Amino acid sequence: MKYLKTLLAAGAMSLASLPAFAQQDITWWDFLSGGDGVRMKALIARFNEEHPDIKINGTTLEWGVPFYTKVRTSVAVGQGPDVMTYHLSRMPLGLEENVLDVISDDDLAAAGLSKDDFFPAAIAAASDADGKLHAVPFDIHAIVLYVNKSYFEGSRFLDDQGNLTGIESLADFEEALALAKENGSEAPVSYATGDDGGTYRVFFTLLKQQGGELITDGEVLAGDNLDKAANAIEIMTNWHKQGWQPEQAEYEASVALFTSGKAAFHMNGVWEVPTMVDMAEKRTLGFDWGAVQIPTLLGTTATWADSHAFAIPQGTEMSPEKRAAVMTAIGWMEKNSISWAGAGHIPAYKPVATSDEFGEMEPNATYSSLAETAAYDPRSPIAGVASPVYDAAINIISPAMHGYLEPAQAAQQMKDELQSKLQ
Repeated sequence: MKYLKTLLAAGAMSLASLPAFAQQDITWWDFLSGGDGVRMKALIARFNEEHPDIKINGTTLEWGVPFYTKVRTSVAVGQGPDVMTYHLSRMPLGLEENVLDVISDDDLAAAGLSKDDFFPAAIAAASDADGKLHAVPFDIHAIVLYVNKSYFEGSRFLDDQGNLTGIESLADFEEALALAKENGSEAPVSYATGDDGGTYRVFFTLLKQQGGELITDGEVLAGDNLDKAANAIEIMTNWHKQGWQPEQAEYEASVALFTSGKAAFHMNGVWEVPTMVDMAEKRTLGFDWGAVQIPTLLGTTATWADSHAFAIPQGTEMSPEKRAAVMTAIGWMEKNSISWAGAGHIPAYKPVATSDEFGEMEPNATYSSLAETAAYDPRSPIAGVASPVYDAAINIISPAMHGYLEPAQAAQQMKDELQSKLQ
């Protein structure tokens, strides 16, 4: 009897020591640093606090090629994370490398989501050629036109409310650049002319605004797209010749030209909005600023864009309970993406993007229209972040617009160089 009592007591103690639930631990990888990293870590902390049955264990890896190389090698040896951030522009390469699992309608339902909840361009970029989803879009981030309004006071380019107006063509924009230079701007339009990303995004926007395509059916700059590419490079070259853009500016220098008041316009990603907001609040910006969608300069409304998204690596061994927990986390992130919008991004989840709260968020709401006309990189393994098309921008386009190649020669060289990558 004494033995039985001891056994029962030990059993009761063992039961008491067990958790009330089986916690699901999620291994999470992202490449988010700076303001994006701070916001994502805050979102993860909030999620973990609100979900005692699920714990996200986040790891931040180096952005760009190092991140995607790590994903590829980890999947190959079966040691990938449960969920990871992914650029949709890298989707074609990810599919070619077979590192991305399919996210089914049932998966979305487990997250409280459906494809109809997202902007069509983002869903298309997150899907393969058969329409199967391989990532859940989190945002749409594009280049926008930052404006130093002081250079245009009393001109036709500001309306009665002080908003940028009157730029409906390339001629209008270049008239504004000439006016800004006349009014003392050192760099009427600043962008990273000595950086692969800044150069490529402006080039791609100008190409798409002509209705051009970089890659079609496996051919680079097919047909009259070669002429359209040459025209885009010619425009950028002319801005250089006129002294309207900086000389081989690295990314940080291009931003500093604007924040110091030396540039009238700045073409850069929405991710710099927090920089401007913070400086304006601290009164260190020194001028009235705004940000708008890149105006339609060449007949077609289009702007280079990409998306951060959530993806599940291929081949990850995951119980149904673990997968449900992963989708719960993804769904929660989408529904709370108003916090992510504070980094300048447009939520890809339409219920948040069309909410009153986002509508009051400026300047995000002003340029949010670009979500409907976002131009993603072509569906090709040589396109996207940290890809050969970015290499071509810094190795071919940037030298051309600085006078080392004729625009037509640069376009042809870009075609030949990129086509060789597709052989």
